[in-house]
Amino acid sequence: MTADTRALAELLEESEDLQADALRPTHEALGELVDAGRSQPDDSAANRAFHEAHTQALRGSLAGTAVLGAAGGAVLVGALASAASASSSTEVQILQTAASIENLAVATYKTALTLPYIGGASANPVVTKFAQVTMGQHTQHADAFNGAAKSLGGKAQNQPDPVFVPVVNKAVASLGAATAAQGALGVVGLAIELENIAAETYVKDTTLATHTTNKALFASIMGIEAQHVAVLLAVQALLVAGAPQLISLAPGTAAALPAAAGSVGFPSAFYKTNEAAPAGQGAIT
Repeated sequence: MTADTRALAELLEESEDLQADALRPTHEALGELVDAGRSQPDDSAANRAFHEAHTQALRGSLAGTAVLGAAGGAVLVGALASAASASSSTEVQILQTAASIENLAVATYKTALTLPYIGGASANPVVTKFAQVTMGQHTQHADAFNGAAKSLGGKAQNQPDPVFVPVVNKAVASLGAATAAQGALGVVGLAIELENIAAETYVKDTTLATHTTNKALFASIMGIEAQHVAVLLAVQALLVAGAPQLISLAPGTAAALPAAAGSVGFPSAFYKTNEAAPAGQGAIT
């Protein structure tokens, strides 16, 4: 399969510009967040309430989530009880959990790129480049979250989210006997779940944050995750339709796309937060 390298380069440049625009206010917000966090006393009661609200939201969503449900929703609900419970401030816990989600995304894309139908010579070049660029963006997000956590006196979270690791491991293991078509669809589906978890977590954190600096931090990163979801939903739709050849930037491809191609990436007017991760889920002491 061939691709228009010029168009691909322009698309990636636009993606990187969006990433840079998002991280610029993020870094400014992170600096302000450090000052705000140092001036605020730790509110243990509010911290527990924040955690319980997130836990209830995730508990109610597991049964109806395709990838998570297939991996065993009851097991994941039980795993919430053993997730890290840090004594640090809510700000630090949120940042560490966000970093753990980003670490998981990086590891997942890295693994996906070792699969022949994602990163091999026979893989779709657009999908391969998307995975490579997206993995790099998640790395930058994790670095930003960890930088803020350390500035607030917390530790950097360099491990993946402990609750969702078993889910990813099981999903990846199931791809061993899959055909190239099945495997590509499985990887894309898993990536959508992880990107949705990130986006929904940051939407939730944006609404629950008490400081405007917190809101700016999560809102800026959330926009990038939402973009990832939109692209992956479009790719998934073409794979399901048996038209992988349309995942291309070659001239004339747009004219061959179905009408739904313009809306499939945006199934909801507003992001839900059913899969948002609890504040302390990826926190460390």
